[in-house]
Amino acid sequence: MSSVQTDRVRMQGALIQIANGNTYTVHEMRAASGTTVREFVSQTGTVFAVAWQGPTIPDLRQVLGTYFAAYAQAAQAAQRKRAGHGPLKIEEPGLVVEQTGHPRAFAGRAYVPQFVPAGIGPDIIR
Repeated sequence: MSSVQTDRVRMQGALIQIANGNTYTVHEMRAASGTTVREFVSQTGTVFAVAWQGPTIPDLRQVLGTYFAAYAQAAQAAQRKRAGHGPLKIEEPGLVVEQTGHPRAFAGRAYVPQFVPAGIGPDIIR
């Protein structure tokens, strides 16, 4: 949970809103770049997902934290398999990342399947 505040400060963002659900809370912030980042936090205080949308891709090293190395390795492998440009989809046992867009219109999401609260589907992560 403390990483939410750290992320907001590092991206020079403004907190837009906090939405409370039954089993999770969404912290929505807007980075100085104009990109909106949503961090999904379980009742235990664990960030289980992030989503972004806007003119730039947020600093994924910051947003993904300890999962960045796994993301970078999987993204590199996916790039070698893909021809040209297009959406990026990584599905590893401990990390799922989907990313799409073009300059000034990016969107993506990342989540750790085993941390997603019971009864919550990945479709809410947007």
